[in-house]
Amino acid sequence: MLFGASCNGTTLASQAVCLIGNVLILAILIRALLSWFNMDPRSPIIQMLNSVTEPILDPIRRIMPRLGMIDLSPLIAIFLLVFISNGLQQVLG
Repeated sequence: MLFGASCNGTTLASQAVCLIGNVLILAILIRALLSWFNMDPRSPIIQMLNSVTEPILDPIRRIMPRLGMIDLSPLIAIFLLVFISNGLQQVLG
């Protein structure tokens, strides 16, 4: 993982969980970084990032209030993804 263990699981399922976790974390990081710039929301890259990350970020935003102009949902999502991915990898081997 980007913030956890590397993808050295013994089973294919464990490695797949690690890879999916890494891709989702990377997508969230890219989306968060691109939010600092005035990007066209109709851009195919932005639309793809939104379609991949919004199902993860939206429930967190509904539960967690914003702190002024700061949206901490990407940070919380990354921590949750690392925690869940590491747990699944341990269960799967």
